[in-house]
Amino acid sequence: MNFYIIIRGPASVGKSTVATKLSKDFNGKHISFDEILRKHKLDVVSGKCISAENFIKGNEMVIPGAIKELNNGKIVIFDGCFYYRQQIKDLIKHLHYPHFIFTLKSTKQICIYRDKQRPKLTRIGEDSINAVHKLVSKLDYGTIINTDNKTVEQTIKEIVKNLPKKTGDGSQNEANLTK
Repeated sequence: MNFYIIIRGPASVGKSTVATKLSKDFNGKHISFDEILRKHKLDVVSGKCISAENFIKGNEMVIPGAIKELNNGKIVIFDGCFYYRQQIKDLIKHLHYPHFIFTLKSTKQICIYRDKQRPKLTRIGEDSINAVHKLVSKLDYGTIINTDNKTVEQTIKEIVKNLPKKTGDGSQNEANLTK
């Protein structure tokens, strides 16, 4: 069964690490919205944050490739902050496949600590962590997973238990699907 996963949450909560590992585990396609926005210079902050329009433009760029992957039987895993409900709804509107959405949560202090553990060139800094944390925390969407005191493997295990299970004949049990 083809489906896609959206992993959302504040900066430095572990979205990309989890999405990368999940895509390897499922032999799926990982799409990082941070990379898409950066590559196409859509990560420009106007006012307090990146505009919803820029996130929708990012959606427009990834949807054709995601559909191709889904049509070819791949699981697609998106990761990003997704602080606009509009961006999530737009993906759902254009991707006519079962989907699972997970919001990873952590305290600001832990996100700041994790950011400081990153290589210097990839750190975003305390002010940005605080700003993004505030924006993302305004919207709970999908299954909420608190990553405080959890390893990447524990977080992945919690995600996987909410995904369709394979049955003995190799088909998927669709009881856990949410549309």
